[in-house]
Amino acid sequence: MNYVGVRSSNIEAVGYEEQSQTLGVCFHGGGEYHYLGVPRHVYDGLLSAPSVGRYFDGYIKKAGYPCRKIR
Repeated sequence: MNYVGVRSSNIEAVGYEEQSQTLGVCFHGGGEYHYLGVPRHVYDGLLSAPSVGRYFDGYIKKAGYPCRKIR
């Protein structure tokens, strides 16, 4: 998965794998998580959001997508 850097106090970079609809999120603290079943439009919204952290919290974390810790 290719990651792109984002401007956020908590999130360092995000990536997306189209075929599996997997969203990857790397945090500044070193954690990496994969969120499963995330539609492309949600990833696109994350990249264009004025606040990446708020968008992530409201549309990904609280939306209940299954998540697994990678590291």
